[in-house]
Amino acid sequence: MIQLKNVTLRRSAKVLLDAASVTINPGEKVGLVGRNGAGKSTLFALFNGTLHEDGGDFSMPKQWRLAQVAQNMPETDDSATDFVLGGDTRLAELRAALHAAEEAEDGMAMAHAHVDLADAGEHDAVPRAQALILGLGFRSSELNQPVNSFSGGWRMRLQLARALMCPSDLLILDEPTNHLDLDALVWLEAWLKRYAGTMIVISHDREFLDAVTDVTLHIEHAKLNRYGGNYSAFETLRSQQLELQQASFSKQQDKIAHLQKFIDRFKAKASKAKQAQSRVKALERMEKIAPVLADADFTFEFKEPVNLPNPMLAISNADLGYNVDGVNKVIVRDVNKSVLAGQRIGILGANGQGKSTLVKTIARSIKGLSGEITEGKGLNIGYFAQQELDVLHPADNPLEHMIRLVKELGPTPGQSSREQDLRNFLGTFNFTGDMVKQSVGSMSGGEKARLVLAMIVWQRPNLLLLDEPTNHLDLATREALSMALNEFEGTVMLVSHDRALLRAVCDEFWLVGRGEIKPFDGDLDDYQRYLLEESKRLREEAKANEAAANLVVPARPDEANAKPAMVVAVATPNRTPEQKKQDALIRQQKSAMTKPLKKSIEQADQKMVQLQAQKLSLETKLTTSLPPAEIAEVGKQLKSTSAELDALEAQWLAWSEELEKLNQAL
Repeated sequence: MIQLKNVTLRRSAKVLLDAASVTINPGEKVGLVGRNGAGKSTLFALFNGTLHEDGGDFSMPKQWRLAQVAQNMPETDDSATDFVLGGDTRLAELRAALHAAEEAEDGMAMAHAHVDLADAGEHDAVPRAQALILGLGFRSSELNQPVNSFSGGWRMRLQLARALMCPSDLLILDEPTNHLDLDALVWLEAWLKRYAGTMIVISHDREFLDAVTDVTLHIEHAKLNRYGGNYSAFETLRSQQLELQQASFSKQQDKIAHLQKFIDRFKAKASKAKQAQSRVKALERMEKIAPVLADADFTFEFKEPVNLPNPMLAISNADLGYNVDGVNKVIVRDVNKSVLAGQRIGILGANGQGKSTLVKTIARSIKGLSGEITEGKGLNIGYFAQQELDVLHPADNPLEHMIRLVKELGPTPGQSSREQDLRNFLGTFNFTGDMVKQSVGSMSGGEKARLVLAMIVWQRPNLLLLDEPTNHLDLATREALSMALNEFEGTVMLVSHDRALLRAVCDEFWLVGRGEIKPFDGDLDDYQRYLLEESKRLREEAKANEAAANLVVPARPDEANAKPAMVVAVATPNRTPEQKKQDALIRQQKSAMTKPLKKSIEQADQKMVQLQAQKLSLETKLTTSLPPAEIAEVGKQLKSTSAELDALEAQWLAWSEELEKLNQAL
């Protein structure tokens, strides 16, 4: 288990944790929450060993293996599969040991290395790595592309896959959902639910936290408080505690006022001096209850649009996509859609299907390839792009950004362009005091996102196009954005993986997929089921394509310019009924001979998973404090389980080899 006893943590002179104590038990899934700057990332640094406690005691089992997402952008020409496969550090060590044994021609060491590699999952390492890559939104055609060929966001997905590939007892994740689309997020949730080790995650996505955590640690006022349950349970418990604390504080204040009134009234009277003095001592002994000083929540609002054209825009017979070197690459075809005043549209779709293409086309960032887009008179678009933070000027400060915006747009109805008014406006987005003069390059992602929102609000748009606006926003700011969007009188089109925001803001959904845009008849729960079914369909399609590509027959020896070895047998036309009957008979015989072995191997796979889970549970149990008699019993069970697992793995290998030989013979 992980234990903190009266731990103090500092960053420079600032105390982030003061005498904090908490216990995290093996196998718990913990959500670490708190306001930005509260110390969440600093606590992670304590867990991964890059920072040590300034006071108190911190302990974690020495044998625990740690996995975390590297924060650096990977720079390598290795393929995506090889890069993720490298995350399995145990496998890499064993492969190096096998290579050393082969170099030394040490037969015994080679035998041990092969056995260890089998235990470490060498036989299915590549499929496991590729399953992680595909689950996080990559296409099968990208599995062997070099890492450097991907954009920054996709490379960070590969870093996440690499961390998940690493065998671990403790997995720590810092905002793992930032670079994910909703389809990849749904897959990640399912994977983390199956993770057998201890997990600690920082996230500002409440639905993600609800789905994958069962304990919540809250950092507030340099204290660390543990709550049983996910984020929603934490919010409920904390609100109850705050209400109780406020009620106790009010009750105590009444008591203090009563005592003080008695003291003030009778302290000068000799006959009452003793009683007055006893009440003075009672006040001194009283443990003061602190009032509830709730942190000021961040709020903002979109001003009423100057006008509301209806329809906002109409798309007719349009093909949307990109023109690359004079060649049109169509993403979605034959789009016929109207956007009306007051609509709140959530845009759904798997990665790469065209969500951002649609938004960029409406935002005038790219042109439609064909068809017409007719805009309503007075259409004023406020566009938050995924890469919007990158177009801010790092050397400039928020005030300079606002002054530049005012000059570009000219006078905005109802908005004053005086510098003091611009300062006041920025103050409503928490850019107060010297922050209006702070360079944007030195700001956090959340602060940059708030500045972009401020610039959009200033423009008084009547159509908001928001493409993943919450990536860098904390929970409080996400809540403020949700409230502001609900009060906005214009039209909203939203692409987001934040399901809480989609549920709160959108009344209808468009589904972008398979080259078309159509209404989605259902809610987000229905959409999650759709994503899982679509993922299954794509996997089966990839397997079918791979199987078709692997079908081969001997080349005709008399064929002119014959290709050596084998040719792909895509189709075998003009086969007689007798030949087809013979083919079917061969397939039946092959199935009859291989089916028992396949069934045995499948049953062994399932049994090995159960035994491995049982072994891990027993090993974890031995790390806790147990009576000697129970330690002996657990040790006995562990030895028996390990022996059974070893025997079953040996049998699995034998069956697999037999099946392979049988397939080759047939």
